[in-house]
Amino acid sequence: MKRITIMVVMMLICAGCGISGSGKMGQENAQQSNDGSQLQTHASVRKGQAVTVYTARHYAADTALFAAFTKETGIEVNEIKGTAEELVELMKREGESSDADLFFTVDGGVLNYAKRSGVLKPLFSDKIDQQVPPKWREPEHYWIGVTTRARVIVYAKDRVRREELSTYESLTEDKWKGRVLVRSHSNLYNQSLLASFIALNGEERAEQWANGIVKNLARAPEGGDRDQAKAIAEGIGDVAIMNTYYVGQLSVSADSAEARIPDGLGVFFPNQETTGAHLNISGIGLARYSSNEGNALKLVEYMTSKEGQSLLAQGSFEFPVNEDAEVPELLKSWGTFKTQKLDFADFETYRQKAIGIFERVGWL
Repeated sequence: MKRITIMVVMMLICAGCGISGSGKMGQENAQQSNDGSQLQTHASVRKGQAVTVYTARHYAADTALFAAFTKETGIEVNEIKGTAEELVELMKREGESSDADLFFTVDGGVLNYAKRSGVLKPLFSDKIDQQVPPKWREPEHYWIGVTTRARVIVYAKDRVRREELSTYESLTEDKWKGRVLVRSHSNLYNQSLLASFIALNGEERAEQWANGIVKNLARAPEGGDRDQAKAIAEGIGDVAIMNTYYVGQLSVSADSAEARIPDGLGVFFPNQETTGAHLNISGIGLARYSSNEGNALKLVEYMTSKEGQSLLAQGSFEFPVNEDAEVPELLKSWGTFKTQKLDFADFETYRQKAIGIFERVGWL
């Protein structure tokens, strides 16, 4: 593993200061040191009853949630942020001396990777079981779903009729030539999307789809999901493959120009008549060598409670797993939708095949 630099910032709320990686299992918007690796710690640095969360998420909404938990319980939360891969390797290296109490990340495949790596242990709670439906809980209790996110088709309302949209596969048709926007193949979200197609339809059909998308691109893949939305607004392309929550986050941007972009965007959940829209998950697991299981459990119970879930949904625009949570009106406006029926572990199982497809078809 690369050398890891640890920076300690003694703050309880640090909006936007988290680091998430661009490594194989990492997240977007990484801010890395010269050796390509960095971890960051913030919140309380006192030991004892504080809960230490090793997190690959970089959302201010998470830190706000932890602050609300501290205010309610008096239990402080330490966040150590890095890429998921870095954090798992750190936990393995630290072994029994690890400070980690919880591991928090996006993507079902990454959660399965953490389980297979032996850094987690089962987490049991009747309260969590009441708050989180079984479909969002790992069967052997190695992780609990906290939020979900759909990867869908976002389109220009003034140039695309909703009736023109149907499936992910339809984006490979000739009528979309020069009109499709998407980020690069190195992005974990795209890797899991294609992995889901391999699991559902086989490798050959998945490759045909990826090749068809490449032929219809409005430009070479670049930027993050926000950049795809901006490119639609600028007329560079007409449809984009994006995660839904980016539309919500743009709508509350402090930049007035960005905040207006969602007004011209439509959100379409593909494959409603077939396999359903692609859904991924953010989840949290109990660290194998946690020295503070009791308070760690209290934190997860709070995160999955109606109050905690409502805070997360309002802050991140992800979908809550607790069905009693209050969600933003924008999410409600999209209505209900059918989702793929897959084991989230499939995203890891087929990830390398997905990467190979991307490279063969020139989706770089």
